[in-house]
Amino acid sequence: MEPILVFPDPAPAQLAQTLDLAGYAWRAVSNAAVATQLEPKAGWAGAIIVADEDPEAAFSLCRSLRKRDSVLEPLLLLISGAQLADLEQRDDHFDDFCLTPFHPRELEARLKHLFHRAGRGPAAEILEYGDLVLNLETYQAAFAG
Repeated sequence: MEPILVFPDPAPAQLAQTLDLAGYAWRAVSNAAVATQLEPKAGWAGAIIVADEDPEAAFSLCRSLRKRDSVLEPLLLLISGAQLADLEQRDDHFDDFCLTPFHPRELEARLKHLFHRAGRGPAAEILEYGDLVLNLETYQAAFAG
């Protein structure tokens, strides 16, 4: 999977630690221009935008990522409880949000759900041995076809 775009740069320590421990590749950016400059050839896997410190810059980046030719999805917005009212007219700027401070398990669960919904979830684990194909997720086996 391609790296996840993270805003701001540097990323908050708890977010960086959670992403690292969960095994996600990520790259922090400071604005939309840097996000475009550092974007991998296959595009970003998604984005996590932290809006609790600098909400104007965060929402500006969200708008920019959604107005591109290739819309960036999924986009997870991290906000404080006091910012809930700010989401009212911005539903099209993000796919999901999470309140800060977040619990690492909640963030992991939300990311897995978003990636799965966007069709970027982990692929089923397949074992092949000669003509035998085993799907370890569904416990299905196929032989010669």
